[in-house]
Amino acid sequence: MAKSRIPWVQDLIWRLEAAGFDLFTAVIRAAPVDAVSAFGGWLFRMLGPLTSAHRTARRSLRLAFPDMADAERRRLLDAQWDNFGRYIAEFPVLDRLTPASGRVEMVHAERLEEIARAGRPVVFISGHFSNLEVMSAAILHAGIPCDITYRAANNPYVDERMRRSRFRYGVRMFAPKGADGARDLLEALSAGRSVAMMNDQKYDGGVEGVFFGRTVHTLPAAARLALRFGTVIQPLSIQRTAGARFRLVAHEPITVTDTGDRTADIKAGVDAINAFIEARVRERPGEWWWLHRRWPAKDYADLAARGF
Repeated sequence: MAKSRIPWVQDLIWRLEAAGFDLFTAVIRAAPVDAVSAFGGWLFRMLGPLTSAHRTARRSLRLAFPDMADAERRRLLDAQWDNFGRYIAEFPVLDRLTPASGRVEMVHAERLEEIARAGRPVVFISGHFSNLEVMSAAILHAGIPCDITYRAANNPYVDERMRRSRFRYGVRMFAPKGADGARDLLEALSAGRSVAMMNDQKYDGGVEGVFFGRTVHTLPAAARLALRFGTVIQPLSIQRTAGARFRLVAHEPITVTDTGDRTADIKAGVDAINAFIEARVRERPGEWWWLHRRWPAKDYADLAARGF
């Protein structure tokens, strides 16, 4: 919608929200990083269970781990809200959560260094683990030109501020999702820049696969791009080690083999991505964002009908 056609009431609401974001940012940046991270975790442990997102997270955990004891499920939900709250509180100080800051331990950093030396673009993937922004910081720290996909905030004034916050730690290029974003990603790889995306959310119309033993639909872009440009998928995961400190792991690359059957090759790539994400979630389930509806809506509706 063109800005001139935005109702003045909506524009006023957006501007007030942006002012609140500015105040939040100013307060957070004036405080010690570990303190604001801890406060965010505490706040969301209190408020998260009061939201509808908590029901979604609880059902997501049940879909993934149907036999899990209730006490363990409650523990993981509490851990998820703690981690998510820390992420929200840490967002204004992303520039202080980089490898250069000493707060990010790098595992298999040589894989990123080799990508930078080779100058050949790759497709980075990860999921909503811990503080996902650390992935972008690590890629850029390694000296790899990279376009980062993101979902724009509904409020354009807040979105501009979020882009500015990322700019502080080096992110310069964005590829919005959708048709325009797909073209941007093709242009980036054609120009020799890598691309990075989250690959752990439901994508209606995507490739059908299995995640925690259940049918899911996954965005096939990473596999398609790797196949088209003859490059690899480089998986990354982020772990929270203590407070506002992290470990980024560059895992073994995923090769999408070109057999001549494009549909089957893309499906094999997507299956490998789903397997990677599932393995990371199983390793550290308290740090994944269970509040996303990863499985089909029917699965959640069935649980709701059964009283879960």
